[in-house]
Amino acid sequence: MRVLLEIIMLVLNLYWWVAIIMIVMSWLLQFNVINYSNQFVAMIWRIVDGLTKPVLDPIRRVVPSFGGLDISPIVLFIGIYALQRIIVLYLYPYAF
Repeated sequence: MRVLLEIIMLVLNLYWWVAIIMIVMSWLLQFNVINYSNQFVAMIWRIVDGLTKPVLDPIRRVVPSFGGLDISPIVLFIGIYALQRIIVLYLYPYAF
């Protein structure tokens, strides 16, 4: 059981970093520091966007817009943190 919880914690940590990469890349693309004409950038963006879009889209439908400011990643980070704390405090001590 503990191995399963550790794997879940690892996946949550990896997803945290994928969301960070998505945020940084979206800023860099928005300010034209990097662009889609570079095939490597386009490939990384497709991967990162494909991993984060299914989770962020439902959050974006629920969270109101703040004048162009997207706070859905913040809600995602709070959700990931809450799941990690639930696992550490309530599930992990009682796993065999």
